[in-house]
Amino acid sequence: MSGVELLVDLGGGVALLLWGVRMVRTAITRAFGADLRRLVGHCGRSRPMAFGAGVAVATVLQSATATALILASFAGRGLIATAPALALLLGADLGATLAAQLLALPVRALAPLLVLSGLVIVLASEAARPQSLGRLVLGLGLMLLALRLIGEATLPLRQSPGLAALLELLAHEPFLALLLAALLTWLAHSTLAIVLLVMSLSQAGLVPPALALPLVLGANLGGALAPVAMTAGDTAEARRAPLGNLLVRASGALLALPLLPLVLPLLADPGGGSGRLVVDFHTGYNLLLGVAALPLVGPLARLVDRLLPPAPAGEDPGRPRHLDRDALDMPAEALACATREALRMGDHVETMLRHTLKVIETDDDVLARHVAREDDTVDALHEAIKLYLAKLAARELDEQQGARSIEILTFTTNLEHAGDMLANGLMELAGKKRRQKIAFSSEGLADIRALHVLVEDSLRRALSVFLSGDRDLARELQAQKGRVRLVERRATLSHLRRLAAGSAASIASSALYLDVLRDLRRVNSHLAAIAYPVLERRAPAAAAEEGPAALPAPPAGAAAAPSGT
Repeated sequence: MSGVELLVDLGGGVALLLWGVRMVRTAITRAFGADLRRLVGHCGRSRPMAFGAGVAVATVLQSATATALILASFAGRGLIATAPALALLLGADLGATLAAQLLALPVRALAPLLVLSGLVIVLASEAARPQSLGRLVLGLGLMLLALRLIGEATLPLRQSPGLAALLELLAHEPFLALLLAALLTWLAHSTLAIVLLVMSLSQAGLVPPALALPLVLGANLGGALAPVAMTAGDTAEARRAPLGNLLVRASGALLALPLLPLVLPLLADPGGGSGRLVVDFHTGYNLLLGVAALPLVGPLARLVDRLLPPAPAGEDPGRPRHLDRDALDMPAEALACATREALRMGDHVETMLRHTLKVIETDDDVLARHVAREDDTVDALHEAIKLYLAKLAARELDEQQGARSIEILTFTTNLEHAGDMLANGLMELAGKKRRQKIAFSSEGLADIRALHVLVEDSLRRALSVFLSGDRDLARELQAQKGRVRLVERRATLSHLRRLAAGSAASIASSALYLDVLRDLRRVNSHLAAIAYPVLERRAPAAAAEEGPAALPAPPAGAAAAPSGT
């Protein structure tokens, strides 16, 4: 076998192992994610209970990283304090080792059976939970198959003098081996995968015990790095527990590294082999570290609280509050998070619309600047929701979930367009009115108010349509578009009559007045476009009964650029 073929086989085995770990974690999260999150919330009140909950959750999830991200989302919302969160993470680090113990058993011959069984379960069921359980079984089979492939691919490497020299060098440089394993674990985002890889290479005789133990320490350190990196953009409250866990992992690795020559003889097991030594050290290290660090979580929590103080008052309103990244593996919950954030975005647009009329009436420059800041918030929330939905789209969504994702994106896009029209179009006209000291006639202002009332009503209807998906409400929202056009037309005719009568105020404000009417109608067009995804969402049977005339054809570009209507 050539060197290229060997590297391809080994790389394919490692890739399959990583994919199997991810499949198992995703399947468990989808099947039991809500239950596990409730367990974390209920058991975070005392440190021993938190430690036990961490063991249980990470044992099921097979990932301390996933548990850390759940905790970060809880801490970010003030649902768990730093000390119990740290205790829970210590338990999670121990619980994640139990999966390695299971996979170290001589069960690799079951890999084909597990793959076949998992595939049959997935294909035979359409329900969400059975399909997730099928993917769990399939992922376990892939992991066992990957371990077998890695073992077979490394057989030729045993006779490689170059690799032997490299491994010998690493065995004499344990700190370098620790850093290398930490880097690989951080890149893979899976301590379990790297520990299993070290176990497999050790069983193949490529990695001696003196090298395997520093690699396991590095894998544990790298596993604590991933949550710190993944929560870097979150609030200080969400980042404290991952940082505290990293400090514990780093301290434990630095303290344990000089003691490895003393520990190695104690772990020797004539009947277990070097692979068993790897996983036993992995479990024993996390057990001792958890027991030693648990009494210290109080002082450690105070330390990380000082290192990451809360943000000053005046939270950035453009920061999303409901886009929980940990929910991305549970599409139904992720869509609910995106819906909540989209409704929050709608509240900001409603504030902008309400203030817009006051600015037009009173020439309030301070309020106009507030509308501009609200538009910045709307833009930021729209961008965050769009990126969140893009990440969700990378998961496996069913047809209904995919349609809902498109509805949310359409809703937020039209809200963002409406906000731009309010901030850039109408506020620019209000600024021109203020600078040129133009005054609308009392009749003109009354017509603007009447049109504004209809647009406000359209926004409320749009929010209701988006939340409920009710087709009757969607038809009402579409009908409102005609009423807005009618009121705009009547206001324009009234303005022309005032011009003909020689009204000085109407003559001075004519162009500006008509532009205000036009922009309010454009805002309403964007809001009316929110109805189209709901009107287009029809069951096949209903579509056959209703026929093609049941759905009003939207004008060209209605969702993207209704301003042309």
